[in-house]
Amino acid sequence: MFRAMLYVYEVYREKSFSKAAQKLFISQPSLSAAVKKEEQHIGAPIFDRSVSPIGLTDCGREYIRCAEKIMDIRTGFENYLNDRNELRTGRLSVGASNLFASYVLPPCLSRFTRLYPLVDIQLSEANTPVLVRQLSLGSLDLVIDNEPLSEELYTRYPLFTDQVLLAVPVKYLTDRSGLPAPLTAADIRQDRHRSQDGSENYAFSEVPLGLFEDVPFLLLRPGNDTRRLADSICRRQAFSPHTVLELDQQATAHHLACYGMGAAFVSDTLIKRVPSDPRVVFFYLGPERALRTIYFYHKKGRYITRAMREFLKIAEEDLSSFSPDP
Repeated sequence: MFRAMLYVYEVYREKSFSKAAQKLFISQPSLSAAVKKEEQHIGAPIFDRSVSPIGLTDCGREYIRCAEKIMDIRTGFENYLNDRNELRTGRLSVGASNLFASYVLPPCLSRFTRLYPLVDIQLSEANTPVLVRQLSLGSLDLVIDNEPLSEELYTRYPLFTDQVLLAVPVKYLTDRSGLPAPLTAADIRQDRHRSQDGSENYAFSEVPLGLFEDVPFLLLRPGNDTRRLADSICRRQAFSPHTVLELDQQATAHHLACYGMGAAFVSDTLIKRVPSDPRVVFFYLGPERALRTIYFYHKKGRYITRAMREFLKIAEEDLSSFSPDP
């Protein structure tokens, strides 16, 4: 029964019997016969074969929903058995956006693989909605993100805070009066943009965005957490940025800002991890409004494997006092 369920699920994922058969390394007639037998067993069609690509019937949608629950339970049991092997085998799947996958996780992943070389690590890089979907289905063990996910559905582990700043090409600072003191990448690496004593005595003043009304802006696409934060700051200052590009990645926005294409909202997490560039400086956006917490999340109620526990321990040790490489 479980094999038939896996066959059905692969057809659902691929939306094609031929593609699913290739993934399963069986012939298409054998796969079609197995799915047909399963449909006869439950007494209703699972797939609507009259549309292209192949779709699900009402019964099929409920079948897939239940199948995902069953597979999640089976994965939990397999993880429990892996624990008994003291991490001499096993699997750990971690999800992250491009920023965290490229600039935050590598030291943690490297240390984990040195300690547990026989554990199979899978890193999925995607946007937050895709990662949350995979986490809820059980195909990801952990997700690192700055989005505040539901505490009813997910357990979270705080790692560090990051702060969003405004990156502005130096060429746009000429003859622009009223600007507060800018920050360099060296300032940010030394955390000079943050309060050192926990007070509200910050060394830099919040920049009035209206001073950049003639400057082109490079924003991330709507739906991104950094974009939402940028929109909130702009609304609070009654500022409408002249947006010339909408991008998918902070790193791309920062890189284009370095080449003078426009101003961009970027986090100190990124600035601390990329090479300094004298063609761009940064401005402070306020003590709290631009500050956010980075968490690891896992689905509530799932079995926490030893691999997950050990990886979280490494991540908390490495990232709780997150700082740039020397």
